[in-house]
Amino acid sequence: MNEKRKVRVLLVDDEMHIRELMKVALKDMNAEVVAEADNGKEALELFRQHKPEITIMDVNMPVMNGLETLKAIKSEFPDAFVIMLTAVSSIKAVQEILELGASGYIRKDTSLPEIKQGIKETWAEYMKEKKQGKKNA
Repeated sequence: MNEKRKVRVLLVDDEMHIRELMKVALKDMNAEVVAEADNGKEALELFRQHKPEITIMDVNMPVMNGLETLKAIKSEFPDAFVIMLTAVSSIKAVQEILELGASGYIRKDTSLPEIKQGIKETWAEYMKEKKQGKKNA
């Protein structure tokens, strides 16, 4: 995340303290939180409105869960970069998250330095693939 302008981020979690933790993680990453939501329905509306470059979203939320929201976002915006937050990391759960098109996932019990590193690495890989895709197109 070394772009000159700030990267636009949408934070989605029904737990305010998790959204606050993500803001701390993003603080020195040249990122700007453009919107926050506490359920998937609101997140989808905000995604359409703000078109964030990064969405960090919880799996388990009220109204519309994160997996349903991810599926809806990816159907409209196939190149969307979405990192899912999860309390569980069973192989089945992670596989489902990735099969639905998530760019990555972060366990909620991960330390702040690991969260930062995970976001940076996943974003760097995404940007690398995006640039290679343009070269091959």
